[in-house]
Parts: sequence; structure tokens; C-alpha cells
Amino acid sequence: MAATTKRDLLKLAEKEFAKLDALLNEIPDALKLQKDEEDTSPKDIVGHRAHWIDLFSGWYKDGKAGHKVYFPAKGYKWNQLKSYNSALRDAQSGMSWQDARSVLKANHASLLTLIENLPEDELYGGPMKGANNDWTVGRWAEASGPSHYRSATKYLRKRLKAFNG
Repeated sequence: MAATTKRDLLKLAEKEFAKLDALLNEIPDALKLQKDEEDTSPKDIVGHRAHWIDLFSGWYKDGKAGHKVYFPAKGYKWNQLKSYNSALRDAQSGMSWQDARSVLKANHASLLTLIENLPEDELYGGPMKGANNDWTVGRWAEASGPSHYRSATKYLRKRLKAFNG
């Protein structure tokens, strides 16, 4: 169930990030850069999650400033996520495991700071400006942070289990 208060969103973000971060500590070196059948490595998953927090932050700031908001990103539509994510993996191909983890931690911290600094009514009082849907800022923050952490944890557990046999 989605968070509906600032307090619940912060708790959920911390909880899901802690689970992901603990699991990342268990990933063996031999698995960190190993690609799956969709050409995605655990490092790619970490970089992807960090990137989407940046996307959310940009959406929020652009909407708040009255600028056009590009969902999911300029030049892409939601039905083009596969090609967007492939381009992101290419752009992040030189990123190391440690760099990906560092960026994720930094972006998680900035997400928490954004949430902490927004009043409750800005998080959940109505749709996020520029989003062209009914989702609140809080719901977008959850989708870009805690929900993404949860799906990354699920994917990485599956990869780790297959790797360990």
C-alpha cells in the first residue's frame, strides 16, 4: 500500500533502502558486472535506481518552476522505457560498482532531504505540477525511491540465488 503521509514515506524510504543496501553488501565480485539475458548487470540495476531519483528530482523542480516536464525523459515516451533504459546502461557503462553505489547513496540522501523539506500538503495535497496525472509529489517520490528499491532487491535476490546455485 502506498504511503499517504510524509512520516510514512520517510519510514518506507529508509526501510526499503536499508534492505537494498544490505543486499548490495552480499553481492560477490564475480556477479556485480555479470549481465543477464536482457544485458543487465547488478551494477546496472544500482545505476538505474540512482538515475531515476535524479529524474524525479528534475520532474519536481521543472513542474514547480512552471517548465515543461518530460516524462520519463526528453525525447522518450513511457512506452519507450526499454530503449531508454538500454541507452542509460550504455551511458553508465564506464561506471564502476563502487561509483554506482556511491551515486545511489547520495541520491537517496537527496531524496530524503527533499521529502523532509516539503510540507505535508505539498507532498500529498494534490497532483504534482507538470505530471499531467493525479499522482502527488509523494507518490512520485515513492515510485522513484522506495518502490524502485524494492524491485531492485527482488531482482538482485533472484540473481544472487541463481549465482549461488
